[in-house]
Amino acid sequence: MMVALRPGAFLLLLLFFLLLPPPLRAEEPSPEPPAPPEDRAAAGERLRRRPAPVTDVAKLCTCDLLVAQCDVNCCCDPDCSAADFSLFTTCSVPIVTGDSRLCSQKAAVYSLDVKANPPERVFQLIDHVNPSVFCIHATNYKQALYFPSPEIPTPENFDELFKKFGSAAFSAEPESWTLDSDALNPSDANETYRYEYGIPIQTVDGFLRLPSPVVSSWCSDANPAGFLVNQATKCIRSVSVGKCGNIQAVSMLFYINSSILAVPKSSQMVNITVQSVVIQSLNGMRTLLNSKDVLRHPMILDELCMNVVLGVSYHITYTDAGEIIEAAASFVLGAINKEALSVQQSFEISFTQVNTKPVPLSGNPGYVAGLPVRAGFKPQKSGIIQSTNAYGQLTILQSTSNQDCLTAQGGRTPVLFGYNMISGCKLRITAAVKCQPLTQALLDLLKGQSFPEYVASFGNSQAENVHDWVPIIHLQNSEQSSCQIPVSLEIEVKWTKYGSLVNPQARIVNVTATTTTTTLKQLPSGRERTIPILSSVVFTDISSPAEPGYKAWPTINAKLPFDFFFPFV
Repeated sequence: MMVALRPGAFLLLLLFFLLLPPPLRAEEPSPEPPAPPEDRAAAGERLRRRPAPVTDVAKLCTCDLLVAQCDVNCCCDPDCSAADFSLFTTCSVPIVTGDSRLCSQKAAVYSLDVKANPPERVFQLIDHVNPSVFCIHATNYKQALYFPSPEIPTPENFDELFKKFGSAAFSAEPESWTLDSDALNPSDANETYRYEYGIPIQTVDGFLRLPSPVVSSWCSDANPAGFLVNQATKCIRSVSVGKCGNIQAVSMLFYINSSILAVPKSSQMVNITVQSVVIQSLNGMRTLLNSKDVLRHPMILDELCMNVVLGVSYHITYTDAGEIIEAAASFVLGAINKEALSVQQSFEISFTQVNTKPVPLSGNPGYVAGLPVRAGFKPQKSGIIQSTNAYGQLTILQSTSNQDCLTAQGGRTPVLFGYNMISGCKLRITAAVKCQPLTQALLDLLKGQSFPEYVASFGNSQAENVHDWVPIIHLQNSEQSSCQIPVSLEIEVKWTKYGSLVNPQARIVNVTATTTTTTLKQLPSGRERTIPILSSVVFTDISSPAEPGYKAWPTINAKLPFDFFFPFV
């Protein structure tokens, strides 16, 4: 007997047999019961014994976006070859680091050697030191792994809390350090043997102090002076005439008693010498002392406190290898009366490089595309002064990977002739931001520590020939408002072709730096605003084009002598 099944019934029957469980076998053991869960204490102890993860920054690349293809201007892209690097104009990500919050870590630095033919990529693995006072030395501080309950001030613990957190700077020391890796050792925070930009200048007992206002206008001695970072600060110091002899911060010895380390982590020391001492009277008159070797201590005389430090100016001399060889300090001493409860102090620091080599030329005579634009300053009674460092020439703001203006400060890139460049960052503004400090901070961010005054017209212009240098013209586009903050810096370089048509030479004839400002409006409390900050360079060729033409046909200007037909006429 034959039974016909419908196609749908046949599929349901086949699915039923497939879903049947397989028969149990006698020789197969029964599954073991699951292991009991591990208790929290044992799991936490095993987790603490794990070594800290190590990140190989040489293999990190934040600009590698295309798969199996070379990204333009991405110097860390492993898919790029030497032929691709020769076509790059700049490195979009010049430095690659792991966690930016760590105090010490490895960093991969990428740059382009434009002097090579063809241009090639330069890779360097350095020890990066975070100059911030809020960097992380280690991550095994158990109190930082959770949010503790805040301690509410009461009449019983108010004095203790005020003593701990009442000053401008405070710190909480961990109960114990249990280091699992040498990379987390706080002693390795400055594992470098040469000073680089921004690294705090080390002394025998810590760092070179440059007092500055931190939270309020009162002086804080916890601010370290950064290498090659020119700073000028003012703050207020609380004093009392009756106790001025016991206040270290108003004594000259407080600022010169510690020797500077020539290079970090070395035993070679450089003493701070007194360069000059100026005495300021109560009415503001200043007198320069002939003897600068005399150390004057504060003393009380006729209800006056004499020899109080009103200002300190440090001058650091260094070599091109990042080694400090000299350190000098200039003092301004004054007097305060018994009515004064505080005194305003000013502090400055500047740097000078010695044994400088001749500044490399950017062409002979005209500029060569891809070489830095030569720039400098002109004192009143001398020629042009140039810096041998390429980053001390005409530079613009260098963009960072996170586009944060606070971390981009100090990062500059030289302006290369013929290369149009644009860079920028983003600045977050809150309601508590003041107009004047923000304006100065943005100007320093856009123009750098020292914006040059002159630019060489030719690539081989000599410093003593001032007429071969073009002054930089500063323009400003602003609105009529009470608070104007700069948001962009546009540099336009106009050049022309000079000389023979067969081999024309590039010559700079005009440089204009235009600063654009915008109105800063007061934000409501708790609100934030993000402002883009831009910096750009544009090269404009203003040469007159050569027009083709033909020479005029020669004309016959022949004259016969007066006796040519003699004796016939």
